Amino acid sequence: MFVDQVKVYVKAGDGGNGLVAYRREKYVPLGGPAGGDGGNGGDVVFQVDEGLNTLMDFRYKRHFKANRGENGMSKGQHGKNAEPLILMVPPGTTVRDEETGQIIADLLYHGQQAVIARGGRGGRGNIRFATPRNPAPDMAENGEPGRERDIQIELKLLADVGLVGFPSVGKSTLLSVVTAAKPKIADYHFTTLAPNLGVVETEDQRSFVLADLPGLIEGAHEGIGLGHQFLRHVERTRVIVHVIDIAGTEGRDPYEDYLTINEELKAYDESLSDRPQIVAANKMDLPEAEDNLKAFTEKVDVPVYPISTITRAGIRELLFAAADILDTIPKDNKPIEEQEERVVYRHEQEPEAFRVSRDSDGSFVLTGERIEKLFKMTDFNRDESVRRFARQLRGMGVDEALREKGAQDGDTVRLLEYEFEFVE
Repeated sequence: MFVDQVKVYVKAGDGGNGLVAYRREKYVPLGGPAGGDGGNGGDVVFQVDEGLNTLMDFRYKRHFKANRGENGMSKGQHGKNAEPLILMVPPGTTVRDEETGQIIADLLYHGQQAVIARGGRGGRGNIRFATPRNPAPDMAENGEPGRERDIQIELKLLADVGLVGFPSVGKSTLLSVVTAAKPKIADYHFTTLAPNLGVVETEDQRSFVLADLPGLIEGAHEGIGLGHQFLRHVERTRVIVHVIDIAGTEGRDPYEDYLTINEELKAYDESLSDRPQIVAANKMDLPEAEDNLKAFTEKVDVPVYPISTITRAGIRELLFAAADILDTIPKDNKPIEEQEERVVYRHEQEPEAFRVSRDSDGSFVLTGERIEKLFKMTDFNRDESVRRFARQLRGMGVDEALREKGAQDGDTVRLLEYEFEFVE
């Protein structure tokens, strides 16, 4: 089954908790703090495997969670970092954040990796909080929560040449004739429900990947027919072979069909109108084809190759023409060993520290990514950690914001599933 679009949930591993421990050793009085840091949580990583050509693995399993880091240990030992969770995807996979629509990764080359959700940092042990004023701190941090997000994964096939055209013009037959692919072929519309790929080898030993895309109809860019969900596969083809039923077997006008499909491609993506295109005038073995071909070639300004997928006439010339054009277009996807090392840093908007709102029962509610993360990293079983958390809230301006909202001594303040009492 061909799957090219799925939504999944990923959760990176939480960091391990820091430890509160003290050095206890004979002849070493006042040994001091010795609690180690927690290990980092595992990242969720996507890696390209050129042996895959579908997102089938994500169809039935939609939740992926990486392991959390190991907790810190005594004698200042660091907890073990968790291994990343590596998920294999086919080349041509685009990963998008479902909430913001931002593209997280565009994976093209075999072995290419992208971190989709970063694991949390390990919490610091009490050895990290020792100061001259407090040489034996009784507190440690919990691990930072790993990032979690809903993502949309799309597959855009990486084919050199794409076959486009109305249904039943002979695209699948052409693919089956020139490659070893075995697409389903029948005499009804929309026989092809998923793209098919095949490798073409010309007589002069040149080869390229050919994709048979499901038939397009008028309005395909708006989602009519099957076009909308498969038009994205045309985006990455380097040459478009436009297959036309030149005999007009269903009473259609070949020139009108040619204009309609090109309008659909342009409406979906303006850049497709600049893509090199050649026309395969199919079904030349039928009557009226010769007359229609003459009229058609007078109206268009692109190369037209008369072919017949039944008699195989003209196919050799068509493949040579496609290979010649491909030779003039450099591939975008260089082999990974020739790529320059490049790291892209993207500016990310600083998350809002906190928001104050009120519930229907009159209590004050604190929300916000930063304050919630701070809360989760606090060990509320230790008084020193609680006091540190209170100081951090004060530093963020939470007390002042609550007063401005009308909070008074004894009012309830809610953060996640916990409640506090506001004290002046």
